[in-house]
Amino acid sequence: MSGLHNGRDVFEYALLKVVPRVERGEMINAGVVVYCRARRFVEARTHLDEGRLRALDATADIEGVKAALRAVEGICLGGERAGQAAGDDAGRRFRWLIAPRSTVVQPGPVHTGLTVDPSGEAERLLDLLVR
Repeated sequence: MSGLHNGRDVFEYALLKVVPRVERGEMINAGVVVYCRARRFVEARTHLDEGRLRALDATADIEGVKAALRAVEGICLGGERAGQAAGDDAGRRFRWLIAPRSTVVQPGPVHTGLTVDPSGEAERLLDLLVR
């Protein structure tokens, strides 16, 4: 598929949302996961605004949320940091990360686009949607 659309490749992304109290449904965006099949690329970029999180829940486990976000980044990197997903290809790791779950860190819906630079796209989306 590479080479279509002036050298741009299709990519998919999902926001990572922090939902400190699932029963209330309030959330803040804390990261983005980007996947590009044509380049066998998956990457997560995260940024936790602790002040906004504390505004939603003064008792939020900040360190626990940071650890969960680091775990997502590690799964994207693969290798030993990916734990059980270490042997999976980029697509399987992305699909696992975007599977619905009812934990404090949750993936949002998947969106698509075209890019020539998936890593740059991850940073752009983090700036646009999270920071």
